[in-house]
Amino acid sequence: MTSEQNEKRQSFEKEAVIHMDSLHRTALRMTRNEDDASDLVQEAMVKAYRFWDKYEEGSNARAWLYKIMTNIFINNYRSKSRAPQTVAYEDIDDNFLYGQLANLPPTPNPEQEFFARVFDDDVKSAIEELPEDFRVVVVLSFLDGFSYQEIADIAGLNIGTVKSRLHRGRKLLQKSLWDYAKRNGLLPKEEGAFEAADESEK
Repeated sequence: MTSEQNEKRQSFEKEAVIHMDSLHRTALRMTRNEDDASDLVQEAMVKAYRFWDKYEEGSNARAWLYKIMTNIFINNYRSKSRAPQTVAYEDIDDNFLYGQLANLPPTPNPEQEFFARVFDDDVKSAIEELPEDFRVVVVLSFLDGFSYQEIADIAGLNIGTVKSRLHRGRKLLQKSLWDYAKRNGLLPKEEGAFEAADESEK
């Protein structure tokens, strides 16, 4: 291995490899399949290493890697899906969840009590069920913490589209989480009283 190749490898390990775990978590939410997620991350890392000379050392390696991975997902993995998902989100009010909570019997803080019963895994599962176009931006925003501009750069969208998809994705999540809570007995059943929360689940 030449000194130049060794320097490239060391730089890649220092700035890129450290993000593999977070890339895999995001890939899993995008693909909803462990094997596909692993393949997606591996393909993204191979491509990133191949084009590492185009990366400006010290800049935002995380966003650069996410852009590569998201582009691969959009171009390759989405083609594996069958008919595109469709959903009627226009009939979901912007404040659907809060409107539903307002209809519940009075409690000191119904919103807080509701979310105390909906756990991280439930939210992540709800995100995975979103239609793909919404799922990508929601994952990048809610789970990875990227800004509107970063998501736009990563996904190749304009900021207006990012904001629109996040807004619609949030509406769908509210509806999905409410339905989940109803199915799993996390809402009042009798006389408006919330079921006691199991301390072991907190």
